[in-house]
Parts: sequence; C-alpha cells; structure tokens
Amino acid sequence: MEYDVVIVGAGPSGLSAAIRLKQLDPNLSVVVMEKGSEVGAHILSGAVLDPSGLDALLPDWRSMGAPIKTEVKEDNFYILGPAGQMRIPNFPMPPLMNNHGNYIVSMANVCRWMAQVAEGLGVEIFPGMSCSQLVYGDKGQVVGVVAGEMGLAADGTPGPNYEPGMELRGKYVFLSEGVRGSLAKEVIAKYDLSKGHCPQKFGIGMKEIWEIDPKKHREGTVTHTMGWPLGSNAGGGSFIYHLENNQVYVGFVVHLNYKNPYLYPYMEFQRFKHHPMVAELLKGGKRVAYGARAISEGGWQSIPKMVAPGVALLGCTAGLVNVPRIKGNHNAMLSGKAAAEAAYAAIGAGRSGDELNDYEADVRGGAIGKDLKKVRNVKPLWSRYGLIASLLAGGADMWANTFGLTVLGTLKHGKTDAAATEKAAKHKPIDYPRPDGVLSFDRLTNVAFSFTNHEESQPAHLRLKDASVPIKVNLPEFAEPAQRYCPAGVYEVIAEEGKDPRFQINFQNCVHCKTCDIKDPSQNIVWTTPMGGDGPNYPNM
Repeated sequence: MEYDVVIVGAGPSGLSAAIRLKQLDPNLSVVVMEKGSEVGAHILSGAVLDPSGLDALLPDWRSMGAPIKTEVKEDNFYILGPAGQMRIPNFPMPPLMNNHGNYIVSMANVCRWMAQVAEGLGVEIFPGMSCSQLVYGDKGQVVGVVAGEMGLAADGTPGPNYEPGMELRGKYVFLSEGVRGSLAKEVIAKYDLSKGHCPQKFGIGMKEIWEIDPKKHREGTVTHTMGWPLGSNAGGGSFIYHLENNQVYVGFVVHLNYKNPYLYPYMEFQRFKHHPMVAELLKGGKRVAYGARAISEGGWQSIPKMVAPGVALLGCTAGLVNVPRIKGNHNAMLSGKAAAEAAYAAIGAGRSGDELNDYEADVRGGAIGKDLKKVRNVKPLWSRYGLIASLLAGGADMWANTFGLTVLGTLKHGKTDAAATEKAAKHKPIDYPRPDGVLSFDRLTNVAFSFTNHEESQPAHLRLKDASVPIKVNLPEFAEPAQRYCPAGVYEVIAEEGKDPRFQINFQNCVHCKTCDIKDPSQNIVWTTPMGGDGPNYPNM
C-alpha cells in the first residue's frame, strides 16, 4: 500500500504529525500504525501537560472537546526522609519549573481525542498493527514498514492461522514509537545517528491510579518528591497529581544508571507509598490501575541525529524529554508538527526518500532546542554529585540559562545505563518489606491492573542474543538483575533442588516498558514487537 507519509505509533508526536500534514494539504495520504489494541492502550505518562505544543498545533483545542480540564492550582516540592518531609519553597526555583497554566491529564485519553481529530481530517489509523520490519530501497533509504504479521507459532514458523504482513510504503516514514523503539534502534545503528552525541540515558517510571477519600482530594494539586526511599542508592523521585473524580496519579521514577544490581525499582515504589505523608493520603482509597514505562532522560546532549534517508525520529523516540520539568509531551507534539512541515515542503518540491534536514534544524534551533538547552546540565550533575548538589548547582545553572548565560557549558553524560551496573560483589542485597496488600502490592497482582494480555502461542517477543548469558554471566557476576529491574515480573531464575538454575521469560506479563533492553548489563536482551494488539490495555493512564 502506497502513502505519502507512513507514521509508526499513535502517540502525541505521531498524531501531531498526521494532523499537521492534513492541515497543510488535505490531499496527502497519511497512515498511522499503532501496535496497541486501540489508540491510547499503550500510552503511559505522568502527566502534567504544558499546552504549548497543542496551542501551536490546534489553537482552538479548548473548544474542540479535548479531555484537558484540570488546571494546576497548587505546586509542591518536598525532600523526604524516612519519617518526615521538608518542603522546598517555590520562589527560588527557575520560572520554567512553575506548573501554573499546565494541566493534569491522561495522555492516553488525549491521544484518543487527537486520533478522532486526525481521522476527521482523513488520516487512516490502524490500531492492533505492530510494525515488525523496515523496508529499504535500492539506495539504502527507508521506504516503508512491514505491519500486521499474525499467526506465527511459538517457534517462529507460520501457524494454521498465519497471515503475512503487508508492506506500507511512503515517500517518508516517521518513527514515533516512544522510548527505545525497536525500529528506531535499528535506524540509529544502521545510519550511526548517535555518532558525536552522548549515550541516551533512561529512567523507569511506574504509575498507579488511586481513587481516594473525597475529603483528602484536592483537584489540581501537583506534588513532586525526592530523597527517601532511594537515598544515595539511585537518582529519582515521585509525582502525585490530583485529577478529577477523586482520582490521584501516584508515580515513581528511578534513574537507570544505578550501580547496585540488587536495587529493585518496583519495590522502591511500593516502599515509597508507606511514607507517612503518602500513606495518609492513600488510606481508605483503592488502586484501580497500574503501568510502567521507560523515560528518556539524556536531554540535549543525547539527542541523536534525527533524520536519515527517508526516515525521521519523532518525540520520545528522539529523546525530547525535559527531565527537571518531567515533561515531554509538548516537545513531542512540536516535533510532530515540525516533521510534517518538512515532509510537506519536500513532497511539494517533488522530493522523496532524502533527509529532512529542515526538521532537524527546526528541532535544534526552535522551541524544543531552547526548552532542552536550559536544563541540559541537571541530569549529569545529579549523576555525578548526587541530589543536593544537583539541586543547588543545577538550579543555579537553570537560572543562568534563563537569562541567556552559560555557567557550566554543556556537561557530558558518562557510560550507558547498562554499563553503569556494577558487579554484585561490590554491593549488599537490599532487604525490602513485604507488600501489605493495602498500600503496597506484589508485581503480579499489580500487573493484573495493567490489563496486559499476550497470545501465549506466539514467539516470545523478548529475545536473548545468547541463551547461556543469564545463568553463566549475569547470575554469578551481577546476581541476574533482570529479576529485579523488570516492573512486571517477566524474568525469573528458577532454582530447583538437584538441578542447575534456569532462566525463565514470562513474556505474557510484559507491559512494554523496554527496561530490559536498556538495563541488562550484558546487553543480551532484545525487545521486539509482539503480534498486533498484544500488551497492556491502559484505560486512562
């Protein structure tokens, strides 16, 4: 099937690109392929939305029925200790950290609404269609994708209900797969797009939706915390957002450059909820949903070259998150708009399959670049010197950049998050409290609240380059951290009496966070797309 533009992923960047293309020329043929069972099924974000991206794309969104209603009314920052907390005043913080004028939203629902807008303009959107391969032209350019292959048996051969995938070809292909997209990973490697840039850095974000006592609910309140329980073990922090209907988003982020292989990000999240301030808020409430997703944290220094022949990287696929602000959706939308404008100009000039250099220039020299440059040193400062130093030095650097001054230049990131993992012999196991089933929950119980489903007869989409590595290398050297860094209990080391330990992959539990592809110290795990529609089914994450 031939199109002008093929877009992989119905997230904020991909849908923004589709909408903008149709705004520019209703006659352009545009298709969006989404691996989730429906648009929004795989979307997980905090989220406090900076509306600047939507203002640029759809200036009338407020009158278009957008599910964006809860404006931020109160903004709180705390440093936590084991039994108490200290509030950080708002006045010394740089203006860019202010959340007033932003909105607490479900990005899953925002994307569902954006998909309706796009379809109203004539965009074709196909959910439940995983894009498993790229199609290359005779000059090495990307010319399309293969999508919708179904019915493979567990060994990878065609089963009785096999349906071959179809080729969707376009003058340009946009990859808006989110963090650590499998096709984008291939493109970055094939065209060496990371050359000259720092390695991308990541975090793992875990989130629960709670219905709480109406007496404790404060609609429009945004709270962020740092410190306990992570301490010096890892960087990260929490968010608590009060949206409508007595619901609260409770989330926790752990930076994946932690050293101790015994660290258990999911259990750090569960322990956090027992802090007196958080426990009091949640007491008498109930958790109604759970999910997890990797977050790109490298910022300005880690953005790879975003274009190659015939293809462009959009949004979180390129790593456009502003880490101190914990925001990337506005930049995702702006990147989709910029990519669409570059493709529209190229197609209008009779070009196809070349590099959309105007898109790259727009991102780096426009609003996205300005947003990310101001905060570029916060993450490396935190990684090198810890929380307090990053608050002081990073805050000063952000203030200086607000006035166009550069105090520290551009600090570099160090090794990859996988390489940051140290040998188990250097560390001691961490004793985590057992979940109580009231405030804290075991992983498998929580995974049920992500509504995840995978057809069990298909090939496992989590693949090992070498099946012997988990037991022969990772277990003795790193205590096999896959048992702990996965927030869905996918990986187990099974030890049975009288038998050698074995590594088990429960791929049916996978919530598509991509942490394993990022953090495995041997870089032995490869995340690929399962059959279309499989994975989590997030309601309003």
